[in-house]
Amino acid sequence: MHTNEWITLTRQCNAHLIPSGTPVTLREGEYVMVMQSLGGTYTVNVSGNLARIDGRDADALGFEPEVPDENEAPPKVDFNGDVVVDEETVIETLKTCFDPEIPVNIYDLGLIYNIDINEQDKGKYNLVITMTLTAPGCGMGPIIVDDLRKRLLMLAGVAEVTVDLVFEPLWEQSMMTEAAQLQLGLL
Repeated sequence: MHTNEWITLTRQCNAHLIPSGTPVTLREGEYVMVMQSLGGTYTVNVSGNLARIDGRDADALGFEPEVPDENEAPPKVDFNGDVVVDEETVIETLKTCFDPEIPVNIYDLGLIYNIDINEQDKGKYNLVITMTLTAPGCGMGPIIVDDLRKRLLMLAGVAEVTVDLVFEPLWEQSMMTEAAQLQLGLL
């Protein structure tokens, strides 16, 4: 991955402007600079603006497209062979979702307030995630929520995901894990 180098887009691709979340189409031949590549997404500088490009469009940047592997890790099972979805598995998945402006996953950033795991049928679970954003007016909120929902639905045994976006309490830097604060140079 080459960061801080201008890349010419090899084809047209969709993106979302940061922080507004406005969908845009980037043109073939347009110059972009990759600022961040985390969690299968790319934050790029395009004409002085930041935009988020999904990993499935990585080939437009000259990289291998990132297609999520639904069978990346074997599911956890109980003694009867039924799939089990537990908090550890959910947290590990949440740690693959990133804020497009901050190089820290949403869990360590402190955006996740609560995780409810409800078994509806044997081996079928509904998840309810209560989360916030770093700023209430962040236009990227729906994109982050959609990314989180898609990743959790890929877990074996997860039938439904509900994400409750709340703004009380308001997020503040002290909600980050110590590791995240260290990573960002805040400690």
